[in-house]
Amino acid sequence: MYKDSSRFKSFSRRVAFLGGGKVLLLSLLAGRMYQLQVIESDKYKTLADENRINLRLLPPPRGTIVDRYGRALAVNQENYRVTLVAEQVNDINTMLDTLSGIISLEDYERHRILREVRRRRGFVPVTVRENLDWRDVSRIEVNAPDLPGLSIEVGQSRQYPFAEDFAHVLGYVSAVSEKEVTGDPLLELPGFKVGKNGVERVFDLNLRGKAGNTQVEVNAVGRVIRELSRQEGQPGVDLRLTIDRDLQKLAADRLKEEKSASAVILDIHNGDVLALSSVPGFDPNEFVTGLSSKTWRRLINDPYAPLTNKAISGLYAPGSTFKMVVALAALEARIVAPDHRVFCRGHTQLGNARFHCWKRHGHGWQDMYDAHQNSCDVYFYDIAKRIGIDRIAAMATRFGLGTKTGIELPSEKGGVIPTRAWKKALIGTAWQQGETLISGIGQGFILTTPLQLAVMTARIANGGKAVLPRLIRAAEVDGKEEEPVFKDLGISKRSLDVVREGMNRVTNVQQGTAYRARISEEGMEMSGKTGTAQVRRISKAERDTRVLKNHERPWRERDHALFVGYAPSDNPRYAVSVIVEHAGGGSKVAAPIARDLLLATQKRDPANRTLAPAAAKAPAKSEEI
Repeated sequence: MYKDSSRFKSFSRRVAFLGGGKVLLLSLLAGRMYQLQVIESDKYKTLADENRINLRLLPPPRGTIVDRYGRALAVNQENYRVTLVAEQVNDINTMLDTLSGIISLEDYERHRILREVRRRRGFVPVTVRENLDWRDVSRIEVNAPDLPGLSIEVGQSRQYPFAEDFAHVLGYVSAVSEKEVTGDPLLELPGFKVGKNGVERVFDLNLRGKAGNTQVEVNAVGRVIRELSRQEGQPGVDLRLTIDRDLQKLAADRLKEEKSASAVILDIHNGDVLALSSVPGFDPNEFVTGLSSKTWRRLINDPYAPLTNKAISGLYAPGSTFKMVVALAALEARIVAPDHRVFCRGHTQLGNARFHCWKRHGHGWQDMYDAHQNSCDVYFYDIAKRIGIDRIAAMATRFGLGTKTGIELPSEKGGVIPTRAWKKALIGTAWQQGETLISGIGQGFILTTPLQLAVMTARIANGGKAVLPRLIRAAEVDGKEEEPVFKDLGISKRSLDVVREGMNRVTNVQQGTAYRARISEEGMEMSGKTGTAQVRRISKAERDTRVLKNHERPWRERDHALFVGYAPSDNPRYAVSVIVEHAGGGSKVAAPIARDLLLATQKRDPANRTLAPAAAKAPAKSEEI
């Protein structure tokens, strides 16, 4: 049969073209496969592993906080929590509705969860609820198929065994806020907490430690199959405080008998703060688990200010506890001698103004020793007028008043020690002599904190050394604690002896204002000074009729009660300051509290470590600050 040669040639070209195309495609495919499987095999193996293997950060255990004898004050406990990964959930609100049928979920918790989801990346877990019990854990696990994106994790949470007794010293930890996110991935871990107050805040970076990591194998839906490797994090540093746990609890218990009060116990030689208490307090454990809006409103609206550490942030007129400073200023300036006498008739006159003594009919003739013993206001009006406000202010500053002490706590306030220049700069008016008289008895513009008053007392008792308070134990060298060295204030022994004798008479002579609150145990006697700080001015009309007694006034209008002291009188070691808000006279309320604290301190003698050796061992978990 005849064949058309032109059609055959055309067909052959098509076959050759198609065959060549197939060969080219196969070559390209083979080349691509070679590239993927040989040349770039490591790259794609890594990518495959990244889908199969998840690298997760492990939060480090937070460092513990212990007292001076190594007894726990802030610890960690096992914590079960449920977390949410937003990108694995289609409808978060629906899922939360389902979850609320399994465990209770308050409205404020839902708002917090949704807020956290909005501000975090979708793959970052968000804590839904912490501190779950076994019953809640089992319920969630049983209903896991209906709760996509939720998982149970085991971590650690902070616990404060002594709650409000140590709240103002330790502070608390709480969830990381938006302002605190610095890019550190540790801060984005679910349930991670940072220090918000107290030493927890000041030493937060030390207490945090360094994160570890774990590699886990997951399947296509993200479920963990197995753990491939784990590198534990570095625990936070343990923090040893100067606080004596038992003295702190005693101080808190004594102060709780009052509505609002504070106290400080100080070692006068090395500055160790043995107790620093402020009441009322609050439960820091509530901040760890998360406060409800109702609880928060209750705390901030409480008229007795439980969130304020009054020992370092409360500002009070020192009242008669300031008189030692005035006496020292006069003695050091050699303007008056200890035998300088003033007749007290119950008031003194300056121009048309009358300045009253607390004792209406006066004390009669008083020298400097008598004036301390009886707390005669007229005597100190006289010497304040002689030396002037600037000399008084200079001496007050030398004894630590009106300036921050630098203690390792946040929110410390400095107070006010006025001068002529201070008033002119701040108020714009000249200083008046009447203001000097009022300053001579610790009233007027003067404001101090209980901690500053304890420092002032310590500097008087230790012979004029500029001791500063500390909350953190000094490092030990060769088994011996390295004691700090403080500069000498340059106050003569003669002047200090006069003031200390006056303080001794306050508590140990029968007519002294605090004689009834004395320590009768031989060798443990205390010396001190009572104080009463007015919170309102008494009008002339009231004085002409009758000044209401403290218990007859509304609580807010009652005088503050103060006492500062040290013990033992003959060989001082410890200083104390006590302020009870709106409680009346210091001799009746503050002095008995101070007596109990100083007596207990001497009996425990923490400086000599009389506790059993077993109690004195510090945790060996990690390095100490």
